[in-house]
Formats: sequence, C-alpha cells, structure tokens
Amino acid sequence: QVQLVESGGDLVQAGGSLRLSCAASGSFFSINTMGWYRQAPGKQRELVASITSGGSTNYADSVKGRFTISMDNAKNTVYLQMNSLKPEDTDAYYCNTNVNWIVPGTMRRYDYWGQGTQVTVSS
Repeated sequence: QVQLVESGGDLVQAGGSLRLSCAASGSFFSINTMGWYRQAPGKQRELVASITSGGSTNYADSVKGRFTISMDNAKNTVYLQMNSLKPEDTDAYYCNTNVNWIVPGTMRRYDYWGQGTQVTVSS
C-alpha cells in the first residue's frame, strides 16, 4: 500500500499564499507522477497541477502564473506553492500519485489518493 500524508491547508485572506505538501511512503518501486486535485461539494474533482518524476509539469488554466508545483524525488514529496489566492480557490485539495509496483514478471502502475486538506480563501 501507499500512504500519502498531506499538510498545509488553512484559512487565508484573498491575495495571500499557502504551501501544500504531500509525502508518499510505501514499498513501491518508483513514482511516475504526483499531483494535486481539488473538489468542491457536489462537483467533480479537477486537476490543479501535476508533475512527473522527470520534472514535467501541467497546470489548470485557472492557476497558471499563480501556483507552482515541485517535487523532491529523494523524499517522495510534492509541494504546491499557491500565491495570489482567490476566493474561488476555496476547495478540498487532494494529493494523487501514480506509482510502479514490481510483480512477478511485470511492472504495474496504480493510482493513490490522500485524504484531502481544506483550503479556504476569504474575500
């Protein structure tokens, strides 16, 4: 199994900043990608940003220029630096990772999710 431990969610005023962290642990072989998604009640979970182990990044249009994702490969930890926060960024943020497991004769990829951390931006 893989455990994802998230931290950093908080209440902040509009224009402020927060840094989310997510550390992955487990007996997996390697990490392919890590990322952050967000979800409001009654809505679909949506990608905020993702990063590959090689450093390639992908961002939702709504956060480009304000959020920065990074990963410490040695610590299996992904960070999301969120600047210029807006009330519409208020959501539960979930960490995701796609990892490789070695099974006899092959390698398999699986997705895992964290429990979520709440980000609330007041106007």
